[in-house]
Amino acid sequence: MKPFIIALFITFKSKPLSLQLGMQIIRSLLVVSLLGASPAIYAKRLPLEKLNLPDGFVIEKYADVPNARQMNHGGDGVIYVGTRKDGDVYAVVDNNGDGKSDAVHLIDDNLNMPSGLAYKDGDLYVGAVSEILVYRNIDSQLQNPPKPEVLTDQLPDKRHHGWKYLGFGPDGKLYIPVGAPCNICLSDNPQFASILRMDINNPAQLESFASGIRNTVGFDWHPTTGELWFTDNGRDMMGDDLPPGELNKISKRGQHFGYPFFHAGSIPDPKFGKGKQSDDYVHPALKLDPHVAALGIKFYLGNMFPKQYHEQVFLAEHGSWNRSKQAGHTGHRITVARKDSKGDLVYETLVDGWLQNNKAWGRPVDVLELSDGSMLISDDKAGVIYRLSYVSP
Repeated sequence: MKPFIIALFITFKSKPLSLQLGMQIIRSLLVVSLLGASPAIYAKRLPLEKLNLPDGFVIEKYADVPNARQMNHGGDGVIYVGTRKDGDVYAVVDNNGDGKSDAVHLIDDNLNMPSGLAYKDGDLYVGAVSEILVYRNIDSQLQNPPKPEVLTDQLPDKRHHGWKYLGFGPDGKLYIPVGAPCNICLSDNPQFASILRMDINNPAQLESFASGIRNTVGFDWHPTTGELWFTDNGRDMMGDDLPPGELNKISKRGQHFGYPFFHAGSIPDPKFGKGKQSDDYVHPALKLDPHVAALGIKFYLGNMFPKQYHEQVFLAEHGSWNRSKQAGHTGHRITVARKDSKGDLVYETLVDGWLQNNKAWGRPVDVLELSDGSMLISDDKAGVIYRLSYVSP
């Protein structure tokens, strides 16, 4: 921290600054200082021994990334990471392939909740609420990042559920969710509560892919069927145990998943459900525990983990925020939705322990498989990325 203190003193002694500019400088210096700090500093405040894992699984810190949210692969083994509250975008590099980062580069800062990002043909795409930004030929410019181009600025500018999770589908199009601008409401703007898709060569032509989706912050395509699976966070203020969270799949374009009329398929909304029929909407593929806030998901395609996890869905559950003290929090864990011997989806916990005595020291956000079959887990509360691996017990 000494370089940060010296730089801060020099900055304010040199000339008067506006309060806003001064705070931006302080924040930038602090980010640089933290990223360059000794790993031992962080090891003391990461109680990894409190995490519960099945026999054979190992979890370690991969990188320090403040407010880490969605992760995506770039070229040459680079991992790009978005943030929400911090407004930053990072690139994480593991040059020697030892399962720990060697460098974390700040790609951009002071953006509007750049939580979601995607990568295609050397370019990085970042969702910043109303805008999709693109950083051209990014991999070779990590230490001197290019200025972004605005691919579109025609998305809604509401920050409530406005942060994004991006992905390129098998069709080559960019998929962009737009959350409802509220807890529960019916908007006149059809872009809200939906998943849109865009041809990046014709960005003015945004089209709706699915609707009735309150707030998805995680999706992936089934490796065999090509169907898009996504998590959806249920509404608040219906009690501690209602509604369940949702894991959904889209079988064809144009499907409606019930919001704001029904929750988790069959639970009518007290205000908007009157006169509606639940069978008119697509029901969840799997109901999750209430208020777990399932975010990023991935189908596991590697061979490192035991066979029962192959092509099954891993979910990062960010955790509840508004359950009563008596009921206690839910989520704050990694779960798996996998088919049992009968072909039915079962829902089980893989890693937990980020929640201790009803207080969270970490909150998982996203999962991303590495080439060796291990899995990265981002945590926006602890400000780190973990690496989950497996060694035969």
